[in-house]
This record gives sequence, C-alpha cells and structure tokens, in this order.
Amino acid sequence: MFVDQVKIFVKAGDGGNGMVAFRREKYVPNGGPAGGDGGKGANVIFEVEEGLRTLMDFRFNKHFKAKRGEHGMSKGMHGKNSEDMIVKVPPGTVVTDAETGQVLADLVHHEQRAVIAKGGRGGRGNTRFATPANPAPELSENGEPGEEREVVLELKVLADVGLVGFPSVGKSTLLSVVSAARPKIAEYHFTTITPNLGVVAVDDGRSFVMADLPGLIEGAHEGVGLGHQFLRHIERTRVILHVIDMSGMEGRDPYEDFMKINEELKQYNLRLTERPQIVVANKMDIPGAEENLEEFKQRLSEDIPVYPISAVTRQGLKEVLYTTADLLENTPEFPLIHEEKEESRVLYRHEKEESGFYITRDSAGTFIINGPKIEKLFKMTDFTRDESVKRFARQMRSMGVDEALREKGAEHGDTIRILKYEFEFIE
Repeated sequence: MFVDQVKIFVKAGDGGNGMVAFRREKYVPNGGPAGGDGGKGANVIFEVEEGLRTLMDFRFNKHFKAKRGEHGMSKGMHGKNSEDMIVKVPPGTVVTDAETGQVLADLVHHEQRAVIAKGGRGGRGNTRFATPANPAPELSENGEPGEEREVVLELKVLADVGLVGFPSVGKSTLLSVVSAARPKIAEYHFTTITPNLGVVAVDDGRSFVMADLPGLIEGAHEGVGLGHQFLRHIERTRVILHVIDMSGMEGRDPYEDFMKINEELKQYNLRLTERPQIVVANKMDIPGAEENLEEFKQRLSEDIPVYPISAVTRQGLKEVLYTTADLLENTPEFPLIHEEKEESRVLYRHEKEESGFYITRDSAGTFIINGPKIEKLFKMTDFTRDESVKRFARQMRSMGVDEALREKGAEHGDTIRILKYEFEFIE
C-alpha cells in the first residue's frame, strides 16, 4: 500500500533530575554539597533512508517517545545523556508542525538528518546552588521537559520527470517500455491509483527518474478524482511530460485535453506552469491519429515541442528520451512551492517582554495559571524539598504572578491551579 501522508506524535526525552547529596568530610558544613546534574534527554531525529518508498511504517506506529536522561548521582557524578532516537523516513519527506503549519524539515538526500523535537537539559544538582551564604543547599532541579508535538509527514515523490495526462492516455504503458517499472496496465480509467517510479536509461549513458502520476481530470485541484491527492508529487519534478491520446478513441478532443490539464496545474499552483513541458502525442499507430495531430499543432499557439510516439510499437521513443535528458541538464531544481515566502524584512523595535503566563478562572472560582514559561519552571521544581518550593515561590513573585492574581481578584485562601496541582493563595 502506498501511504504518502500521515500525522504522528513525537516526544523528546526529558532531562534527568539533579540530586541533593552531601559529602562526609571533616570541617566542611554538612559535608558539603555533592549532588550531580542530570543527563540530557534524547532528541527525536528524522533521517532519510533511501531504501524506503512510502510512509507505510507510520500507519500503525504513530507515537515516538525518546528516553529521558539519567538522574544525577552522589559524589558530584553527572547522569548519562540519552542516545538520540533516530526515525527513518523515505527521501522526499516534508515534515510540518500540525498546529502551526510551519515546515520543520524537507528531507531529500540519503542520511540527511533533522532534529524534530529537542530533548530537555538535565536538572542541576545541589552542587550548583552552593553560595557563600548557603554553602550546603538542599536544593536541586528536575530535568527540563523534552519538546513534544504532532507533525504531519508528507511524501513528495522524488522524480526528475513527471508524466501527466487524462486517464487511459498511455502513461503507464510508456513508463513500462522505457524503464524496468511494471505498473498495472488495463483498459479502464484510474488503473494507476498510486505514483509509480522508474529509472530511465538513455543510450548515451545518461539516466533519470520518471514518475507515472495518477490520471488528472477536470476539477482535480478541488479534490475531484484522484488528482488533488497526488498533485503534490508534481512539485518535485523538473520536467513535465504531458501525454495526450492523439487517437481520440474515447471521443475527447486532444487539444481540449491539453488545455484542461494545464488549467488544473495552474489552479493547483501557478508556479507549476514554470516547469518546462514536452507534449507527447501517444497512440499514433491508431488510424486517424495523424489527422488529429495536424489539427492539434495548428491550434497549439504556444511554443511547446510535440513528439508523436506509440508506446506500444515504441515508435519515436528514442527522440523523446534524448530531448528529455537534454532538457533536464539545462533545468535547475525548483524549490518546494509551499516553502516559498515573500521577502522578509527585519524591523528592530523595543517590545515589552511577554509575561510568560496568563490567568483564567473556571466555573468553580479556581484561578488557573497557564503559560509555557511558568509550566516549565513548575515541572523543573522538586516539591519534596522545602528549599525548592521556596525558590519556585520567589520565581513566581519575580515574574509578577502574585500581583496579577491580586488584580484578578484573588484573596487569601483562594485556590490556585497550575497544571493538575492546586494550592492556596496566601497573603
């Protein structure tokens, strides 16, 4: 089964917790602090594996959770960093953040890597918090939480040349005779429902990858037929071979077919019209095709080369392949369409730093504190030790949480909630 789009969840490893420990050493207060730092959590890294062709492996395994770092130990020993989690993806995979729509990585080349979720740093042990005023602190940090996000993996087939055209014009037959690919061929529409790839070798030693894309029909850019689902694969191609049934066997006008397919490419994205295009007039072995070709050329006002061929008898194939190989040599790679952005300008101005938290109130009257900064501090606080709790209270006060609660109407004894934990507001 060909799977070319899937949504998965990734979670990088949390950092290891720092430790509170003390040396047993004469003339050193409490033996002196000796708690080590926690190790770094593992990153989630996507790596290209050229042997993969689809995203089928992600259809049933949609959760990837990396290991956390080792906790700090006594005698000042650091916890071990966790090894990164490597997830293999096929070449041509575009990774997008499901929530923001931001493209995180465009993975094309073999062994190319991208960090999709960063592991958290290790928490500091009590050795780090020693000061002249407090030489033996009972204070440590929990590890920083690793990043977690939902991402959409989208596979755009890596092919130099894309075959486009209406259903049953002979795209699969053409691919089967010029390469070793064996696509399904039959006398009905939409025989091809997944892209097929084949390596085409030209007699002079040059070669390129050709993709037989599922047949387009009118309205494909709006989701009609299979076109909308597979139009994305045309984005990677550098040259388009537009295959047309010149015999008119199915009662369609070849010129109208040509105009309709180009309109679909234009409606999907105007940048696709920049791709150099070769018109391949197929089924020239059928009676009536020569007359249709002459009429087609007369109506074709654009300066586009037209090559008459017969995929069945292999007539005219050599000339098409040579022309395609020559065109590829002079055509640069096109950037991914949805990655192209307008020219950005940097505007320097003073902006007030965000508070890092916001306060809401539920129906029961409980004040709820949210925000990435306050939640991160909360998760990194060890609430089993009084010194850590006092430090968290000082951090909240310095962020302005106390004043913000008072402005919202909080009074002595009111319930405050951060994540799933509740405590009382004390004046």
